[in-house]
Amino acid sequence: MAGLGDLKRSQRQSAQKSTSSTTGGIISAGALGDPTSDLEIFAKEVLTALISDNLPPTPNNFALYFDRLLDEKSESLRREIGSILEFEEDDQNEKSIELEKTLTQGFSSVKSILQLSATLYKNISLMDKILEKRSEEIKKIPSLAVANELLSSLSNDVAKLSNILKKQVSHMKTIYEETATIVKQVEHETIFDNQYGVYNKRYLLSKLEQERNLIDEFKHKSSLITVRLSKETANTMQSEKAKQLMIRTVARLLLKTSRRSDIVAHYGEGVFAMVLKHTDIESAKRASERLYDLVASSNFFLAEQEIQLRIAIGVAELNAAIGIEQILVCTLNAMENADNDPSARFNICTL
Repeated sequence: MAGLGDLKRSQRQSAQKSTSSTTGGIISAGALGDPTSDLEIFAKEVLTALISDNLPPTPNNFALYFDRLLDEKSESLRREIGSILEFEEDDQNEKSIELEKTLTQGFSSVKSILQLSATLYKNISLMDKILEKRSEEIKKIPSLAVANELLSSLSNDVAKLSNILKKQVSHMKTIYEETATIVKQVEHETIFDNQYGVYNKRYLLSKLEQERNLIDEFKHKSSLITVRLSKETANTMQSEKAKQLMIRTVARLLLKTSRRSDIVAHYGEGVFAMVLKHTDIESAKRASERLYDLVASSNFFLAEQEIQLRIAIGVAELNAAIGIEQILVCTLNAMENADNDPSARFNICTL
C-alpha cells in the first residue's frame, strides 16, 4: 500500500505537470489561456506559491494559501474577492454549530416543561391537602350533610386528577432523562463554545494535533497565540457580569481579526487560542501586534464608565517534535510573562 510520502510525491508531480502541459487528461493553466480577471490571476498566484513550497495543491492547502496571500493584498482586492466568496459560503462547521445551538435550546425547553409540570403537581397536591382540611372542618358541622356529600364528590374528582397528573409527570420525567442522556452524548462531540461564540477546547486540541502531524509531513510553518484580558483590565471590574462582557468583546475582536483559515477557540477560564496555519513566527508577531492594537482601540463602555481594554498575548511556533500539551503550556507561560511586563505587547514562547 502506498504511504503518505508516496502520495505526497505523486501529488507534487501531478501539480507540476498541470501547470505546464495537458497530459493524461489533466488540463493545464496554460491550456485554458492566460487569466483575465483579478480572481483568476490571484488563483494562479496561489497555485504557484503552493508548488513553490512543495505542498500538494489539495483543497485545504489551496484554501489556506488563498487566505494567507489574500491578507497581503490591497484592501480593494480583498473587498472584491470577499464579495465573491460571500456567495459560496457553505461551511459544514457552521451547520454543526447551529445544530448544537438548537439542541441546547431544545434541552432548555424540555427542562422548562418538566419544571412547570412539577410546579403544577405541587399545586394539585396542595389543593388536595386543602380539601382534606376543609372536609375535616365541615364534618364537625352536622347540619351540612349535603355540603359534605358535595365535598366528598369533589375530593374524589381531584384525587382522580391527581393520579392522572402523577402518571403524566412520571412519563415526562422518563422522557426528560432520555433526552438529557442524548444531549450529554452530543455534548461530548461538540466543537462550539456557546458562551463566547468560538470553537471549544476539544476542537482546539484536535486541530492542534492535526496541524502538528501536517507540519511533520510537509515541513511548513504554523503558529499558535494565546490571549486573555490583562489582569489590570480584569481587576477594574468588580462585577462578574461586566467582566464576562469584556471577555466576550475580546472573543468578538479575535474573530474580527482572524482569517478564514485561522482557528479561534476558548481554551478555558477566559483564555483564547488562535491557530495560525501556514504562518511563521514573524508573521505571528505581526498578527499579534494587529490584534493588540485592535483591542486597545476598542474601548469598552459600561453604563457611563469607559474602560480601555488591554490583553496579554503569548506566541509560539508549532513544532512537530514537541507535544501539543508542552507547546500550550509554554505559550500560556509566555502570555503570563507579557501580562507582567507593562511595556510588552506580546511574549514569545521559547522551548
